[in-house]
Amino acid sequence: MKRIDWSSLDAAGKTAALARPAQRTAGDVTEVVRTILDDVRQRGGEAVTDWCLKLDKAPPRRIAITPETVAEARNALPPGDVRALRMAADNVRVFHQATRPEDTPFIETTPGVRSKLAWRPIASAGLYIPGGTAPLFSSLLMLAIPAGVAGVGQRVAVTPPNKEGGIHPAMILAAAEAELDAIWLMGGAQAIAALTFGVELEDGVIPACDKLFGPGNAYVAEAKKQASALPGGPAVDMPAGPSELMVIVDRDAAPEIAAADLLSQAEHDADAQVLLVSTSRATIDYILSEVEVQVATLPREAIARASLNEARAILVRDLDAAAEVANLYGPEHLAIQIDDPEPLVDSIKAAGAVFVGRFAAETLGDYAAGPSHVLPTDGGARTLGGVTTASFMTTMSVQLVTEAGARQLAPIAARLARMEGLEAHARAADLRAEG
Repeated sequence: MKRIDWSSLDAAGKTAALARPAQRTAGDVTEVVRTILDDVRQRGGEAVTDWCLKLDKAPPRRIAITPETVAEARNALPPGDVRALRMAADNVRVFHQATRPEDTPFIETTPGVRSKLAWRPIASAGLYIPGGTAPLFSSLLMLAIPAGVAGVGQRVAVTPPNKEGGIHPAMILAAAEAELDAIWLMGGAQAIAALTFGVELEDGVIPACDKLFGPGNAYVAEAKKQASALPGGPAVDMPAGPSELMVIVDRDAAPEIAAADLLSQAEHDADAQVLLVSTSRATIDYILSEVEVQVATLPREAIARASLNEARAILVRDLDAAAEVANLYGPEHLAIQIDDPEPLVDSIKAAGAVFVGRFAAETLGDYAAGPSHVLPTDGGARTLGGVTTASFMTTMSVQLVTEAGARQLAPIAARLARMEGLEAHARAADLRAEG
């Protein structure tokens, strides 16, 4: 973990200190993704199958969520695991039902002129669920349940197969809790391409989706970026690449907790990035020592150590400087583990999710607190929020105008239209003013 003294840096040095891992935007990632998208656009399902065989080592496969497959998956897991998954699903559903946006009341801006915002679900959503080295069934809950609560008509979930070419039973149970009818086994840029163009495969048809959601590795993030830039291409939720966590601590922080939180994200992916920010050099020393103790005991030690190569331990003069670091970086996850954390929250302007106090473990948010853990990475938190039911909806304004309202407003609109040189606009308003 690289140590940095924030007060010694100029503007360029601060930017360099907070740089994301280079592999996320490496040229070979861009070119490989472009090749895959072009191939799928030209050859359709045949290209998807070829890339799945090459990269996933298994053909794409549709897993129907039937009473039989659900019962088999439930029997493959300990009862405690099944209960925990159901409780997490319930919390996610409760939170998103409570925060689902509703139509606003009509607002009268001029007598006889009333307008409101109306919310509508999008028609189709492609849901990318990371997998491969770890079955992230929690991401399925965090995407498919909000999409269902929003009322999305067609939800298409894809996830990479495991090493045996199959799927973890928890993923099937998560799909059932989210009331999906199927989940497709395919990963990487080829899965994003399938959701982008729509393809016909041996097991059925994947439709082209209106909007793509979900985190993934550098190839998935780049594929979403390129897909959204295509003419008529899908919208995307946010930059959701490899995981990030910043932990802000003071001298009263518990080193074992801070270290555990840092490693909880480092074990995700070699490209994941964790940052420790503290006003105390001694506290940094204690926490880094604890990181070394804990990482040696992890089953995913090699992945965590690779991530720690891109980690930062940043010494700051005070908590105002700590807030500056957080706002410049815009972390996906921000944990504030200081003696009086709530005032610092008011200074935070850019973070996907904030975990306040030592008991608010990021892991609780990852699995069971309720808000979706699909959050912007790569600095996206400076302008974007995480997935909510609103992410799966659009707004439209609805305007009602009476004859009396038109007589009042039309002359104003006509005059403004003529100021802009748009005579046809003005005449359309004039006709309303005439009654």
